[in-house]
Amino acid sequence: MDARSLAAQSIAVALALSAQSACAGALLDFDRTFNDSREPARSHYVATYRLADGEHRVEVWRDRNLRLKRHTDEAIETYVDRPLGKTEWSMVVLDLKRRIRTDIDRTNLYRIGHFIDWFSLSHSLSRPTGPYELAILPQNAQPPVAPIGACRWYLLTQGSRTNKICWSAAQGAAFVITDGNDAVRWMLSAIDSHALPAATFAIDDRDFVRNNANEDIEAD
Repeated sequence: MDARSLAAQSIAVALALSAQSACAGALLDFDRTFNDSREPARSHYVATYRLADGEHRVEVWRDRNLRLKRHTDEAIETYVDRPLGKTEWSMVVLDLKRRIRTDIDRTNLYRIGHFIDWFSLSHSLSRPTGPYELAILPQNAQPPVAPIGACRWYLLTQGSRTNKICWSAAQGAAFVITDGNDAVRWMLSAIDSHALPAATFAIDDRDFVRNNANEDIEAD
């Protein structure tokens, strides 16, 4: 497999691992309920989540709506940079095992069918892609789990899929997400809003093969 194919795999893995959670109208609006209006300027959190292939761990650093870093399973590192006041952003994906760096922009991700936005990347909560219903979850229906802090429970239904989400508006984060049977799919284990070290967003790609996916996509 050539470097371009491996790079494409790295992008797909990074996006798949970053788009965890539920999706969510009848009673409440997703964007009005889950938003970043009250979140701190900077955030750092650690979470575990479960997919069909088992449990994964992700650590995320966010500097306002300008810079983002995600470290997943000691395997994939993703950096996102967005100029002030712009909707366009650029992404660098490091495949730490294959030692491949891939650069790609938001527009080109859309061109190849990966419709992911800043909110999903930074908050690990994906917007619904079709009809949904979102409502406040009554106390007697809340899962028997202990979030790391105060949060409000919501019930999100899309087709046959149901998720229960405990959302902290103060932190702009989902502390817990379960499925309809109360099995935990996402759990925050730590979160803080301290100043981030200067080296947080420095990319260490020494000895990595470099692939500019923008050039590949635009040339097709």
